[in-house]
Amino acid sequence: MRNHFNRNFFLFMPKKLIVLVLALFAVSAFAQNSFSIKGKIIEEKNKLPIEAATVYLSVVKDSTLVDYTISNKNGDFVLNVKKTDKPTFLKVSMVGFEDYKLSISELLKAKDFGIIPLKEQAKQLGEIIVKAEAPPIRIKKDTLEFNAASFKVRPDANVETLLKQLPGVEIDSEGKITVNGKEVNQILVNGKPFFDKDGKVALQSLPSDIINKVQVTETKTKKEELSGKAATSNNASINLTIDEDKNKGLFGKFMAGYGTDDRYESSGLINYFKNKRKISVLASSNNINSIGFSMDEIFDNMGGGRSRSVYYNDNGSFGLNGMRFGGGSGITQSDMVGINYSDALSKKADVNGSYFFSDQHSKNNNRTRQVNFATNRNFITESASEVKNDRFSHMAKMEFEFKIDSTSSIVFTPNFSKSTGKDRTKMAQASKDLNELLLNESTSQTFDESDGNNFKSNIFFNKALNKRGRFINVSFENENARDNVTSYNKSATIYYQGTTPDDFRDQVKKNRNLSDTYFLNTEYSEPLKDSLKVDLALEYNWKKNSKDRKAFNYDATEQSYSDENEFLTNYLTSTIRTVKPSAGFSVNKKNLNFSVAGGTAISDFDNHSLYRDAVTDLNRKYVLPYARANMNYNFTKSIHAWMGYTYEFDFPTADQVLPVEDLSNPLVTYKGNADLDLNKNHNIYLGFSNYDYASRSGYSFYAGGDYYESQVVASTKIEDGGKRFTTYTNVRDTYSSWMGGNWSKSLKQEAHKFRFGFGMNANFGLTKGFNNDKLYEAQSTRLTPRVFLNYDYGELLTVSPSYNFTYSDTRYNNYPLDKATNVLHRFNVQVTNYWPKNWVFGNDFGYTYNSNIADGFKKDFYLWNTSLAYSFFNKKFTAKVKVYDVLNQNQSATRTISATTIRDEQNTVLKRYAMFSLTYKIEKFAGKEKPSRGRFMMH
Repeated sequence: MRNHFNRNFFLFMPKKLIVLVLALFAVSAFAQNSFSIKGKIIEEKNKLPIEAATVYLSVVKDSTLVDYTISNKNGDFVLNVKKTDKPTFLKVSMVGFEDYKLSISELLKAKDFGIIPLKEQAKQLGEIIVKAEAPPIRIKKDTLEFNAASFKVRPDANVETLLKQLPGVEIDSEGKITVNGKEVNQILVNGKPFFDKDGKVALQSLPSDIINKVQVTETKTKKEELSGKAATSNNASINLTIDEDKNKGLFGKFMAGYGTDDRYESSGLINYFKNKRKISVLASSNNINSIGFSMDEIFDNMGGGRSRSVYYNDNGSFGLNGMRFGGGSGITQSDMVGINYSDALSKKADVNGSYFFSDQHSKNNNRTRQVNFATNRNFITESASEVKNDRFSHMAKMEFEFKIDSTSSIVFTPNFSKSTGKDRTKMAQASKDLNELLLNESTSQTFDESDGNNFKSNIFFNKALNKRGRFINVSFENENARDNVTSYNKSATIYYQGTTPDDFRDQVKKNRNLSDTYFLNTEYSEPLKDSLKVDLALEYNWKKNSKDRKAFNYDATEQSYSDENEFLTNYLTSTIRTVKPSAGFSVNKKNLNFSVAGGTAISDFDNHSLYRDAVTDLNRKYVLPYARANMNYNFTKSIHAWMGYTYEFDFPTADQVLPVEDLSNPLVTYKGNADLDLNKNHNIYLGFSNYDYASRSGYSFYAGGDYYESQVVASTKIEDGGKRFTTYTNVRDTYSSWMGGNWSKSLKQEAHKFRFGFGMNANFGLTKGFNNDKLYEAQSTRLTPRVFLNYDYGELLTVSPSYNFTYSDTRYNNYPLDKATNVLHRFNVQVTNYWPKNWVFGNDFGYTYNSNIADGFKKDFYLWNTSLAYSFFNKKFTAKVKVYDVLNQNQSATRTISATTIRDEQNTVLKRYAMFSLTYKIEKFAGKEKPSRGRFMMH
């Protein structure tokens, strides 16, 4: 099989070499037909150089952008251009200064424009800019702004496609978005959430040609927004502003498709925008494991291959607002309806809200082989299961913001969700030792009915006082969750070794779980001088969790579940009360934001249980330190560094600290440890980015980790028959860490455009635990390098190959096994052809190879998706024929290596199907239907 992989892998190498040769030829041709123009940008008044001024060339006739660059910290700029005899404008733009424009009749050779002085704006006009003359990029103090019209995308492309064209923006194969090294965790539309703050719906469903600006800032909490404090997170936020002439109108897209094996998909999104009032309705239904709102121009909702702005879980499933959609584990039929509303009720009041309803129905067959580690001997568990799940979910979110006066604001954000579910599982499993001797086997049928409600809200109030930078704010948060689960179980567990008795069950367990959290915080900030502030804060946190379980055996005489089982009936509660006074200071300068805070956390930790008429109480008090620090430093407008530190502690659960047995699992008995200490850890992160907008290249790296001075871990004893007895204990000096980096560069020569790069992610960890009273250690390493190339030939052809390699290695101490390794290769190439006119032909081809998966699981597979589309009636309609998994090889076979197991798993996946779909697009702005046109783009 290894030779089979090598032959297939190297089969792709000539194609990549051809692409590389084409790139070299293009660069060489560009060098022969191009030259540089340069100059220096200074302030007219004091003659100081201006950093991060945008310098760009545009055609006089139609204002088409030719190219752009950014001045460096010395005010110098260099712009590589090709020869042209067309009249052009050289333009310079910088916030706070008047725009500079120079008419050029022709550009036939290199030229030095010398010193270009910019005049200060006599009066700040709120950045009123003529749209056709907006610079491609503006770099402000805390905002990076892209003019969307300056970046080439297809007319039918969504916002995700636009983001991929922006310099410094990366979207990896898992859908994670980073901008200059910082992960994006919030995406807004005109400053408001579009269905949700994570932006999944906006990126997938909104057309790119309605976007005016893409603004990138550091993510702030609501408290930081209201108070004007600097951001303390290491994440980025994206705000999409709508084109002014697209902010009044009706637009949307409707799609329906049907295929072989009764596969189908349908989705629709309709948007009504009128200035600040925005109403959007989203609906979908499909049985192809789709999120339901993707508006991909090639494959619609079909999964596989294309990079995604939606982050998927390890098993391929996807979550939105607490709702799960199928992926690698089984096949899901889902329906969804959502509505989003945003409006300005008055000059002082804004409202934003969304509602979702969804239902999902999944089926999956699972096969697993798991090696279980023990300090004396390992054993193997093999299982097979059939699972059927039904889920129904409602989610409503609102945000009300009211500006009381010029100094006071209040924000209220209530959220409510309700979900019900039914889960049916049939499973058979058997455990054997390494000599193939049977230890135990079991069969079970379970049926769970669940009903959950969750309400949470946040209230933020901020008051600016009579000195600039002086403020007081108060915030209150609550979350109240109620979950009721009724679980029916018929099981038989037979032990073949040791003295453990066999276990037969026919019972029902009625579980009622409650969780209530209340949080109150008040903060006062006092400016001392210049950029120095002192912050005083006091917070109170109250949290209570309870688990109430009543169990009944089946009574054959009564023909009902009426015989109470006292061994499985219990009641547990845990209450945590914490008061945390703190003090700190912050420094906010032009290039530096720094803050540090510390204090004392005083906590009461009360636990209670009632089990078999015995009451157990455990009450403790803790006085613990609290500390955090954050720093952001800008070396230049494009070189940034950031770091942060937090000391954190976390309480164990009532199950972990109360010495009460839990016999609900016939293969594992759990019992808490009254001497258990808290989880205590130090968290640190740091990052560095350097993106040169002049050369369209840049790099970034990040690192971080958690060091535990105390961590709660399992301590397990395993009997001869494989039954486990687990309690909990503390270990120290464990850690988990991560680091990574990436580099990318863009090149453009006439119709040829290249974007290529590479990156690396790495994870390192040390895990400890106890097995049969012996301490074990597992030191893990995971390395994931990746390379990619995007090639565009005008608007006719796009080719995007990529390669990802994952190496996992775990080394063990005090186990019979010394180490476990796995290597995963993923190669993918996406080819899209836009010729002839109105036709689109797309292909995604991928190859996956899993090196060390167990015998009986397929190590490799190909996944090839293809689509042919034709647009007609002025591109209002698009007909497509799509085939998923052309070679009928798709599979889901994975290996997971942990500190205690090696797990190989296979699940049901979608196999080959063909589908025909029809899409209808409507776009009417300001009462008029939008004419078909392309975007304003670079030459």
